Amino acid sequence: MSVTFSFLKVKLLQDSLIKGYKYRMTENFISESAYLADLEKRGQLPRGFRTASVPLLFLPSERPQGGEQKMMLSMILMDEPSDSFAGVFTSNRFPGSPVIVGKERMDAPHTRGVIINNRIANVCSPTGIEDIERLLSALSKSTGGDVHDYFSSSTGIIGWQLPVDKMISALPDLLSGLNRDSALKLAKGIMTTDSFPKIRSIQVGGGRIVAVAKGAGMIEPNMGTMLCFIMTDLDVSRFELRGLLPGVAERTFNRVSVDGDQSTSDMVLVFSSKKAGKVDLEEFRIALEGVMGALAEDIVRNGEGTAHVIKVNLTGASDDKSAGLLARAVVNSPLVKTAVAGNDPNVGRIISSLGDCAGNLDLPLDPRRVSVSLGGTLLFKESKFMLDAEREEKMSAYLKSAELNSELKAYPEHSRTVDIDIDLGLGGGVSSVFGSDLTHEYVSENADYRT
Repeated sequence: MSVTFSFLKVKLLQDSLIKGYKYRMTENFISESAYLADLEKRGQLPRGFRTASVPLLFLPSERPQGGEQKMMLSMILMDEPSDSFAGVFTSNRFPGSPVIVGKERMDAPHTRGVIINNRIANVCSPTGIEDIERLLSALSKSTGGDVHDYFSSSTGIIGWQLPVDKMISALPDLLSGLNRDSALKLAKGIMTTDSFPKIRSIQVGGGRIVAVAKGAGMIEPNMGTMLCFIMTDLDVSRFELRGLLPGVAERTFNRVSVDGDQSTSDMVLVFSSKKAGKVDLEEFRIALEGVMGALAEDIVRNGEGTAHVIKVNLTGASDDKSAGLLARAVVNSPLVKTAVAGNDPNVGRIISSLGDCAGNLDLPLDPRRVSVSLGGTLLFKESKFMLDAEREEKMSAYLKSAELNSELKAYPEHSRTVDIDIDLGLGGGVSSVFGSDLTHEYVSENADYRT
């Protein structure tokens, strides 16, 4: 079915996505079961897809004294081969073997899906690519087709080798567990240090877009994000998907940061089964951007040790690129992060990080034109701080109201953010970047990651 497209339709869809975004800002879940019930509905699969996830135990040869480790093996399988798929990958110069193989798979005439493992990232392993080909060869013999019909994706510890024999032995259980109902098991299966699964979806025309993602640490994307898998039954061509995905990733996943470390394994893959008919490309792009934007914010909220989600809105820069660099400098400042973690409205740290970035990168900035607000309260203007006891107390209370309960690990308690609005007063450059605070828990979790 072809969807008639008009400016009004785009406006209505944009409005609906904006309303959805505002809903997320006030979204509350009272329990893990309520959150998972919501995800079950979000995760209803598009036509032409099945998913599954199974556990396995293995003993890492690199650290056998640690005992057996648990790995989840997950899969997205399309009913029929499709020539409509796209991907974006990390720009880290030490890419994982799945990234190397994934880039090669972009030239394949069609695909059937992807197999995913957590616990081991398969980065710079002596047998990394060989291990992938062994696993995918065994998979293709069970499902039909060719080894080149499948992608591989891995996340977890860098430096260890995949337990390929164990993974191959788990394939029968994985394939027998494939279901057409919901992506919830898949979303759970790809988690590593994530404290809750993440799914976003939207109905568009006669079809559906469903996306799952994982990521909580090593979050500083420069392509797409951690791991994200997108399924749609809308008939969008290979050429169209590949034209859209990089730009949408740039405006969504490339606008978040948890800790300033870009992973070796980041990838976003999108698959279309074409089972639901045609949709206008611009309508599809807006919907895709809404889903990926929601997931990007979910990932920051689920960041390792995150107690506050920070949103820096920077306007008035000389250009968008400068705006993005300056906004990211504020979000990534350890001093800004720790101040927010301590509910301390230390606006001096915001000004310092802003000026540091502008000075080091020689970006235009005139202190006399800069204004800074926290939670809508103006705190700096015309080279002067506007601080007093009343504002300090008000801002501290504002930060506390945006804090997440560290005891709640299995679901997002709320969707509030700490809003830092900066206007440089120079030009039309704008950028919004999501980030997280820096807590004791983040340090502890990463210090103990392998133990």
